[in-house]
Amino acid sequence: MMRGLSIVCLAAAGLIAAAASVSAQSPANQGAPANQGAQENVRASQQYESLLCSNPAFRAKRIAQECGPVTDPQLHQSCLASFECGAAMRHSNRPPPSETVR
Repeated sequence: MMRGLSIVCLAAAGLIAAAASVSAQSPANQGAPANQGAQENVRASQQYESLLCSNPAFRAKRIAQECGPVTDPQLHQSCLASFECGAAMRHSNRPPPSETVR
């Protein structure tokens, strides 16, 4: 239990550090094109997804935070589906569950 909590804390610290480096702009980057910010955002998203799919404790914590409060069964299932990992989910051209029209 304590080891899992330590891993989650380390993962959270890593995400905070990554977010800080993405959001912080040095004077040298002030004139950088807007595309650079978009690329940093993509890298941060990929890092988050990698952590989400490689660290079961982190994934479970995020699912509990995001999906735990959802009481509607269909929305809860959609929330759980948004945390799926695997090549089929990552490389799909399907819209996210939140944008699926039923």
